[in-house]
Amino acid sequence: MVVKSFRVIDPAGIHARPASILSQKVMSYKGDVKIKFAEKEGNLKSIMSIMALGIKQNSEFSIAVDGEGSEEMLLSLESTLVENNIVK
Repeated sequence: MVVKSFRVIDPAGIHARPASILSQKVMSYKGDVKIKFAEKEGNLKSIMSIMALGIKQNSEFSIAVDGEGSEEMLLSLESTLVENNIVK
């Protein structure tokens, strides 16, 4: 399992658009991908699960990827977050 923390720079936080981008990115991944924020955890493959966490601008969250190719998946997610101006 690999885990990395991020800080949200998007003024709207992680709302529907970024949640959709993230969930689409991991849909074909066979392993588990979790997003953690403020003692809560959600499945990154579920848009509703991501949005239910209520991650706002300047909040810190982490993504945990478990399974074959987990390091590559985490790097891909990080690139996606940066390219879409969700995190720095």
